[in-house]
Amino acid sequence: MTPAPSPTATTEDPKRLAEFEARIARGETIEPKDWMPEKYRRQLVRMMSQHAHSELVGMLPEANWITRAPSLRRKMSLMAKVQDEAGHGLYIYCGTETLGVDRHDLTNQLLAGTAKYSSIFNYPTLTWADIGAVGWLVDGAAIVNQTMLAKASYGPYARAMVRICKEENFHKRQGFEIMSILSAGTPEQHAMAQDALDRWWWPSLMMFGPHDKDSPNSDELLRWGIKKKSNDELRQRFVNLTVGQAKAINLTIPDPGMKFNEATKNWEFSDINWDDFWRVVKGDGPCNRERLAARRSAHANGEWVRAAAEAHAQKHARKESAA
Repeated sequence: MTPAPSPTATTEDPKRLAEFEARIARGETIEPKDWMPEKYRRQLVRMMSQHAHSELVGMLPEANWITRAPSLRRKMSLMAKVQDEAGHGLYIYCGTETLGVDRHDLTNQLLAGTAKYSSIFNYPTLTWADIGAVGWLVDGAAIVNQTMLAKASYGPYARAMVRICKEENFHKRQGFEIMSILSAGTPEQHAMAQDALDRWWWPSLMMFGPHDKDSPNSDELLRWGIKKKSNDELRQRFVNLTVGQAKAINLTIPDPGMKFNEATKNWEFSDINWDDFWRVVKGDGPCNRERLAARRSAHANGEWVRAAAEAHAQKHARKESAA
């Protein structure tokens, strides 16, 4: 069961709240034993658990290409990446436990379909070029977002992001290398790379979440320093960075309406199809059911490991009590 929050974490004392807000304004780091408003804690649990779930579900679109990767080197690098993603999920689950929640409860919410994870992982990886596109675009978007989270006001989350960002940078380079090699290859390989970019571009822009005016959480996240930049600011930074990268490897961003604004120095892009975003978030994406079925199967198959670990812990506890 999830332990009940301590009274000091739920009492919204005006004086304490004012002191907390002042600490945030000064850029101080909040640690687990510090007093925090209950809404701050709930926002962190929601955001961190969604992030952890995304890391675990995010293993699935790439794991099914390990046996089909075109070389031993590619197999090894893809295996290492999938293992990294599992580690990222565990780092963040550990972070949520500092907020008084149990990771088993969070896992059960994911398996029951009541917890969200990033909609990007509900799209299929159809070709080897998709693995490149995921590394370049999806991990690239994650880096833009997580670099800001490394400066988040909550210490355990920010510190986890420092290591995760280093590994995500490596993943992005792997993906960009795959896309670069394919683009410079045969006409068929170039077409495969362009097709992958065409299919992953818009879902990658959706990764940053809805426009800030349509997000119920953005204002609080920014006010409390959990996020340092808004969804739209982060999305614009990702676009500005990625356009030049696409040109460097002779690929075309699939947005005929895109143009460079000399005044703002930003690449302006067309409207995003938010209907598709919300459809996938609500469970009707191409692979929603497949992804949850895979996680449920993995959880069921691992039951014996959890039972063995619990039995070992109980045996160890009995020995200590008898000593």
